[in-house]
Amino acid sequence: MKRLTTLALLAGMLSAPALHSEEPGSGSAAPLSFPQLNDAADSEPGDEPPAASPEEGASPAAPATAGDAAATAPAPVMPDLPPPVSGTAAPEVIPVAPVWGGDLNLAQMGMPDGIILSGGQRQGGVSFTLPADQVVIHSQLSLAVRVSPEMASRNATLQLMLNGQPLGTLPLGADGEDVSHYQLDIPPALMVSSNNLSVKINDGDTLQCQRDIHDTSRVTVLPTSHFSWESQQLNISDDLSHFPRPFFDSMQMTPADIAVAYGAKPSADVFSAAALISSWLGIQADYRGIAFSALRDRLPERHGIVIGHPGEQVGGMMLPETDKPLLRIIANPANPAYKLLLIVGKNDTALRMAAWRLTRGNFAPQTATLDVEPQTIPVGKAYDAPRWIPTDRPVKLSELLRKDQSPTVSGVWHEPLRIAFRAAPDLYLWDGETIPLQVGYRFPSESWINEDKSLLSVTLNGTFLNNLPMNKQGPLEKVWRYLGGDARQERFTIPLAPYLIYGDNQLSMYFNVVPKDDVPCSVLLNNNIKSRITDDSWIDLSKTRHFSLLPNLSYFVGASFPFSRLADYSQTTLLLPADPSETQVATLLNLAARSGNATGTALANNRVVLGMPTGGGDLQSLRERDVLAVTALDQQAFNQSLLADSPYRPVDNVLSVREPDLWQKVQRRLTGDWTSASLDADRYFSSSSAWRGFISYRSPWNSTRLVVVALASNDDQLARTEDRFWNRRALTPGSAAIPR
Repeated sequence: MKRLTTLALLAGMLSAPALHSEEPGSGSAAPLSFPQLNDAADSEPGDEPPAASPEEGASPAAPATAGDAAATAPAPVMPDLPPPVSGTAAPEVIPVAPVWGGDLNLAQMGMPDGIILSGGQRQGGVSFTLPADQVVIHSQLSLAVRVSPEMASRNATLQLMLNGQPLGTLPLGADGEDVSHYQLDIPPALMVSSNNLSVKINDGDTLQCQRDIHDTSRVTVLPTSHFSWESQQLNISDDLSHFPRPFFDSMQMTPADIAVAYGAKPSADVFSAAALISSWLGIQADYRGIAFSALRDRLPERHGIVIGHPGEQVGGMMLPETDKPLLRIIANPANPAYKLLLIVGKNDTALRMAAWRLTRGNFAPQTATLDVEPQTIPVGKAYDAPRWIPTDRPVKLSELLRKDQSPTVSGVWHEPLRIAFRAAPDLYLWDGETIPLQVGYRFPSESWINEDKSLLSVTLNGTFLNNLPMNKQGPLEKVWRYLGGDARQERFTIPLAPYLIYGDNQLSMYFNVVPKDDVPCSVLLNNNIKSRITDDSWIDLSKTRHFSLLPNLSYFVGASFPFSRLADYSQTTLLLPADPSETQVATLLNLAARSGNATGTALANNRVVLGMPTGGGDLQSLRERDVLAVTALDQQAFNQSLLADSPYRPVDNVLSVREPDLWQKVQRRLTGDWTSASLDADRYFSSSSAWRGFISYRSPWNSTRLVVVALASNDDQLARTEDRFWNRRALTPGSAAIPR
């Protein structure tokens, strides 16, 4: 019955007009027609290669960068329908199902170099997912394919399949262009929650296996190739058990946008709760990315989160009166097809408890409203971030694998094994000391493998480390092997220089299995051979120490350090102007999400201060904590107080750099700072009318603490702060960072 209901719903969607469909772009794109879906609903799908899993910042490290040999793909699985809404009154006006537009390219699917087919590899693929609460009503695939001249001369074609169903066949290089563009209309019923796109070269001229891995015949489906679609959203019940859906869906592979609304006169406790929730959602977003918008006394047009006090008005809607912290899901008054999450509390403690309870989850089904009982919020310890690799023991590489990863690879041509891990950015070793990386590995025991040329290639963050041979090297080992002895090398320790470890790292290992010259093609295409990284592989950071010379904005950009030293921000004050703009609040929430993503810890113990305090608990928090501030140059009074005892000076909406006195120059030289660029920075600030970035300096309230300020010439520039910073693995250490 569920399947019949699903098919009936899809049939209704297919007959609906595309409200926002776009005309196919003109130019070199060649429109193609496609075969109809198989009549039998349960027909067997065709063979497809295994797909590459999406990864964060995946970098190429081996000759083969596309999918493996063919494997049978499951038939498309329709998403489960959400439970019907019960026990609620019907709205006066039936909401119109919203139509969404979406776009997803190969780079966002975890293929930053696209799908590359070369050498003997003739098949590849990629998996991708779509939000589970949306039904596609129109879709299109736009392909950009680069074909080498050698492949173009062979009259080959590229076969496309989606979820086991054929989409069509493309001529490779027939138009004589280096890059060919195609647009393919996709039957909407094929686009479901979990999808697999596969490509296969049909070589009509030679049909011979390629032994030379350096063969120049190459086809690349460029990473700009993308799916675009329109979908209608399914209405779901007002149910906290779905959270973080519908505000954030883990099936969505593109960056999420979430609106946070608050009243006309917000207080610091509202922003503190918002930062806690934003950081937790940043954890959930993982590699996808997430961005927040702040709405002052306005309701979101779509899904959104509303935070405030009992009885407070937000965009014309009054928040519920309550004595306890409250969580509630309601239909958006602006459009009942969307949902609002209400977080209500009478003070900082109540709002913090409500926000903390929300991040714990485990709500009973059909829970639209929850009165939050008193919560115990733990206080973190230094360097306890769960996403940072432990430094008190050797860590097995198997511990760093994702749940969907295996240390074993199949066949001659395969994807490299990529292992991502994060580390505290202030790890330090004395000169000459290194970090040991032990790699245990095992090649297949096949007689047709060239044991002299087969290698395990190891790279870290794009830096080549070593080619590990299949057999031990040396004259005695070679003699022993000639006499029939076992000379296999299955373990090797690579010393890592400390500067190779960033806040965000990726270790890549590729088994380069080289066959002998007389091996038949059928053997090369056999996918039964297995190569694997064994369980005795580890990396040991236990001899490292935590030491850093601050300020150093490369640490902040890479891992929100030093604030993330205590990842729950129990030693951090978030500082905003007394009357912050929506952009300034949104920037603070994005910084909170960035920190949560880097550490895996929500900012449960953060403290927000509005304006520059002159006494009381707020001033004490500035003295006892590190400070992360957000402002723009139009906040003149706030900036004057904030930067009064810093190396920077705001003058008439222009930021300048103070000339250091003799004692400050001596101090810099004694600490090893011989590259001060104060004059260059001052010239840049004074000559540029539009800029944004970060500045950092020792706290004027406590010389052992640090201040980092997200600052821009205006709010328009502040909104673009994250455009260029977060894509860099490392920045030059310094106290000012301005992208150009």
